[in-house]
Amino acid sequence: MPSSAWRIRADAWEFLGYAVKQLGSATRSGAATQRNDLPREIRRLLPMLEALEMYWASPGQAYVAEVRRNLESGDYSEALALIEPVARRVAGHHAAEPTAETEREGERPEEPVEAKKRFEVLVIDDVSPADREAFQTELLNQRRPADAFHYELVFAPSFEDAVVAILLNPDIQACVLRPGFVAKSKQRLSRDVRGFLDGFLGKALPQRPLDRILSLAAKLGQLRPELDLYLVAGVGIEELAGSLTRQFRRIFRRQDGLELHLSLLAGVAERFEAPFFHAVQQYSRKPAGVFHALPVSRGGSVIHSKWINDLGEFYGLNLLLAETSATSGGLDSLLDPHGSLKQAQKLAARAFGAQKSFFVTNGTSTANKIVHQSIVAPGDVVLVDRNCHKSHHYALMLAGAQVSYLDAYPLNEFSFYGAVPLESIKRTLLDYRRAGRLHEVKMLALTNCTFDGIVYDVERVMEECLAIKPDLVFLWDEAWFAFAAFHHIYRRRTAMASARSLEAKFADPAYAARYAAHLRELGAPADCDDHGGNVPDGGKPRSGVGHVSDEVLLKTRLLPDPSKARVRVYSTQSTHKTLTSLRQGSMIHIHDQDFGQLNEESFREAYMTHTSTSPNYQILASLDMGRRQVEFEGYELVQRQADLAVSIAQAVARHPLLKKYFRVLGTTDLIPAQYRETKRQMPLRDGLAAMAEAWERDEFVVDPSRLTLHIGLTGVDGDTFKHDYLMDKHGIQVNKTSRNSVLFMTNIGTSRSAVAYLVEVLVKLAETFEDEQSRLGGRGRQARRARVATLTSAPPPLPDFSRFAARFRVDAKTPDGNMRDAYFESYKPGACEYFSTDELARRVAAGEEMVSAAFVTPYPPGFPVLVPGQVITEEILSFMSALDTREIHGFNPELGFRVLTPRDGS
Repeated sequence: MPSSAWRIRADAWEFLGYAVKQLGSATRSGAATQRNDLPREIRRLLPMLEALEMYWASPGQAYVAEVRRNLESGDYSEALALIEPVARRVAGHHAAEPTAETEREGERPEEPVEAKKRFEVLVIDDVSPADREAFQTELLNQRRPADAFHYELVFAPSFEDAVVAILLNPDIQACVLRPGFVAKSKQRLSRDVRGFLDGFLGKALPQRPLDRILSLAAKLGQLRPELDLYLVAGVGIEELAGSLTRQFRRIFRRQDGLELHLSLLAGVAERFEAPFFHAVQQYSRKPAGVFHALPVSRGGSVIHSKWINDLGEFYGLNLLLAETSATSGGLDSLLDPHGSLKQAQKLAARAFGAQKSFFVTNGTSTANKIVHQSIVAPGDVVLVDRNCHKSHHYALMLAGAQVSYLDAYPLNEFSFYGAVPLESIKRTLLDYRRAGRLHEVKMLALTNCTFDGIVYDVERVMEECLAIKPDLVFLWDEAWFAFAAFHHIYRRRTAMASARSLEAKFADPAYAARYAAHLRELGAPADCDDHGGNVPDGGKPRSGVGHVSDEVLLKTRLLPDPSKARVRVYSTQSTHKTLTSLRQGSMIHIHDQDFGQLNEESFREAYMTHTSTSPNYQILASLDMGRRQVEFEGYELVQRQADLAVSIAQAVARHPLLKKYFRVLGTTDLIPAQYRETKRQMPLRDGLAAMAEAWERDEFVVDPSRLTLHIGLTGVDGDTFKHDYLMDKHGIQVNKTSRNSVLFMTNIGTSRSAVAYLVEVLVKLAETFEDEQSRLGGRGRQARRARVATLTSAPPPLPDFSRFAARFRVDAKTPDGNMRDAYFESYKPGACEYFSTDELARRVAAGEEMVSAAFVTPYPPGFPVLVPGQVITEEILSFMSALDTREIHGFNPELGFRVLTPRDGS
């Protein structure tokens, strides 16, 4: 229920309005209705709304009670007048509705108040109705016309009710804790809510009041870290202050109503601030004389043009007024920020849980290149998922890295890859340790989540890798996962949250005891070194788990040495892909304990290398505003996008015609059994508790907001289905296809209407396929069966990375190769030539070593099947021949593949 409470609540108010309208019409037509004989639908909806509205201030339980009184007294028109504005608001139309309080007083809220941004404050205390009324009156009486925001209070009497309120009500932006709250809820909670609470809260709640307060504060922060927490205590706040300052924004005595009121407003104002957007906005309103190299600035070259004035009419004057290359007057320099941009990036770091955040205006491709260049020197070994975005491959080539490719598990039936198993990563690190080259391994780069929605257990991957290589640097490409920081279940599998968790864990004395016990279980000496991580080439570890066999380490969940492990984590995010930002708006987030000592200067130089000296201010301002949005409503929007995706999956599974042609692939399809402990096909469909369990236990999980629709039974391949059926006929846009699937993604902008339209289109397409089949003759049916068989049978398997040619490798014991040497070798006259597919296949079959001179990237699957220096194999050519795609980068259909000519003696 928590994941869909927003939809249940909206529907309940809307359905109640319909039912009351019908009741009113029936009454006017002469049908009698007894006081206690309300229709069944109304009697079902009222208790549901009374239970839900307990956790909202507006309209709240009192408002529902007022609706009930009007209905039971037969005043249906007055009841409908109360219901309709609420139904509009909770459905997403932001017209303000009256509260129960103003209704009873016969008033409507003043217009200036309603024009202000509105939020709710959760007061956690078990008090009498009279005390509640007194506290509410005291705070609301502090309102002043100059207040920038307007808030209302919602009360939760217990620890559990407070957690439920935070789960259900995204309008809550601050919490006031008072020591009188009790442990258990008196409400009848749904099975899903109760299951989530039991798993989230764990064992019995602390008995001491102070411990209970601290525990509740920690749990609320875990769910919604952006919330402002305040403590209101009766006595002894001086003694409490020192121990609570990290959990609470401020502590008050009960008498400090004005200070609490001002603090509530100030806390929200701090998050509301968007310094760079405000600076650009203010700049656009000032008169200016433009004498620099930007004719479009202030609209100078557009507004009075005879031929392009429609450009200004289309985009609007504000866009042109905000165009400038100035870095003063409140604006700032992206390359050397000291003012509004610097502050905007600090706010982004706070929002995403990073130590530092940097804005990037030319996409995550550039963000990846910045991070790689800042960390990797020529000759450093980097472990990287071969299935990653092409920007990583190009970045590693430019950096001169020794690239060691990791293969993700293949999903051959659907023609795309999953993710890289942890065992494979550990085995590769141990191979380098055995070869005496582990000290050369610098970084691990992985994509989380993958394009198809496969999500790693980020903390576990880093923890076990640091157990083998304590100074390993991690780059997590979260291009498609920026939204995940704003939902409590998603967040735990993000790079920044995992980095914070590891740092806190390593600093905890209890962890040191766990680590010592871990060594004893492995039979390793207690005076261990860093697991051989920094042993010179050819040397042997002196002690510790360096003496433990590789096979034991592979089967054991490893713990790093807290005295040696360094948490060095980088995340790149395409903000524009999953949050609000103009195209190409991206961010780099950093949690690196050694940033100032080891990487700050090189990062600055890399940032200078790849960042434009003329960044687009509109992109930067949109990043600033996108950050503001998610700090206020990110939780609501992320919960909504996942719930909407589940509703699409359920529609496909339940509709008799849709399930004949389509199937939404779930966890059991996309994650092999050995990588998961839980067995649910779509955990969120079974409730938030089920999703939390899977995301806690499984090595890989599937992002529920991504839906891979299997279309093989239609007889239409993915590329054709995308272009000819979805986009050209119905205007539905999708990002990715495989030969027999289409990927649909909900996002924070997806509406219920868009979901309904998609389902409607799929039904129309299914009806079209049904009609086409009914008209087919014998040969037509045979041809269709052949197409379906092709799309539902196993194609040539996805090819693993073959190997780098020997001349680009360090030795035969380790797999890494130098792509830069191979790439630039092709610049030399006569160093490469083209071969047709048939000729290349003939030579490979004859045993010749043919080496790619270029990156060859088909779309789909969208990653380089060949990279410079890679040996071409029959498996790769077979896969390329089976591809039916319109776009292959690095392959010339007229000339064929570009191949390096053999060197003498090689």
